[in-house]
Amino acid sequence: MPTTTPVTRLDPDAGLHADAEEAGAATVPPSEGLRMLAVHAHPDDESSKGAATMAAYAAAGARVMVATATGGERGDLLNEEVAEVPQLHRDLPGLRRQEMARAAAELGIEHVWLGFEDSGLPEGDPTPPLPAGCFADLPLEQAALPLVRLVRRFRPHVIVGYDESGGYPHPDHIMSHRIAKEAFEAAGDPDRYRGVGEPWAPQKLYYDKAFNPVRFRAIHEALEEAGMESPFGDRLARFEDPEAMPWLTKHEVTTQVPIGPFIEHRDRALLAHRTQVAPGSFFFATPNDLLRRIWPYDDYILVDSRVESSAPEDDLFAGLR
Repeated sequence: MPTTTPVTRLDPDAGLHADAEEAGAATVPPSEGLRMLAVHAHPDDESSKGAATMAAYAAAGARVMVATATGGERGDLLNEEVAEVPQLHRDLPGLRRQEMARAAAELGIEHVWLGFEDSGLPEGDPTPPLPAGCFADLPLEQAALPLVRLVRRFRPHVIVGYDESGGYPHPDHIMSHRIAKEAFEAAGDPDRYRGVGEPWAPQKLYYDKAFNPVRFRAIHEALEEAGMESPFGDRLARFEDPEAMPWLTKHEVTTQVPIGPFIEHRDRALLAHRTQVAPGSFFFATPNDLLRRIWPYDDYILVDSRVESSAPEDDLFAGLR
C-alpha cells in the first residue's frame, strides 16, 4: 500500500514551492471502505480527466467506479495509426467498448454504461438540432434516472463530475454535469425518484478541473525553461482571451490530489483508447518526471459537502475518514 507524504500546495501567485519535487512522490491515504463515483460523457473522458486520481484511490483500497453516459457512437477516428483496423469500419461503438474495458483495467476501477445515445457535436450556423432521443436531448429526470439508480446501489461517498460548461461545451458533457448534480441532490431524498432503490445521500460533490489555466502555464514555462518545445502556448493564449473561450468557468481550485506515482496509469489508460488517442498526442508532450516535479496533482473544485471540510484539501475523502 502506498504511504502518504505531506503535500505542499501550488500557489499561482507565489509560484512553485521548493519542495514540490518531494510532493511528486506523494499519494493518497489508505482508503478502504470509501467509494467514489466519477460521471463521464464518453469512453476516453475518464482517462483524460482524473484518471491518475482514480488509480491512486483504487490502489489505496477505495472502490472507484466510472459511469459513462454514452457509447461514443457519434465519435470520429482521432488516431489515423489505427485506420486499417477492420472492426473500426464495421463496429466503432463495439471497439470503443473494448477500449473502455482495457482502460478500466489499467486504472483498477469498476465501470458502468448508463446506456444513452451519443449526441454528437452539432456544428454550423445556425447550429443544427440535436438528434432526437440522444442523451443531451432528453428531459433531465429521464437522463438522470439511471445515475440516481446507480448512486443508490453503489452508495458513493463522493461524486466527481464536470462543471457547468461540461469542461468544454459539448452537449453530452453539459448534460453529464446536469445529471451528476441532480443525482447528488436527489438520490438521498425518498420523495424523489420513487421506486428507484433505497435513498442514499453522497457526502461530497466535486467538479474536475482538468482545464486549469494555472496548471498549463506552470507546465508551459517549465518546458521552455528546460529547452523543450511546449504545445501549450496557443492554448494559454486562448485561455487568456475572454472571447476565445467564453464558456470557460472561473471556479477556484480547492483540492489538489497528489498523483505522482500514478501518472503512468493515466498514460496506459489513454493509450487503451487507441481510436481516440495517438501516442504522439499532446497528452504525452510533458515527460512524466517533469510533471512529478512541476505539477504532481489532479485539480478539483469542491462544490458541495454534507460533512465539515474546508479548502485547501489534498484528499477527496477529507472529512469522511
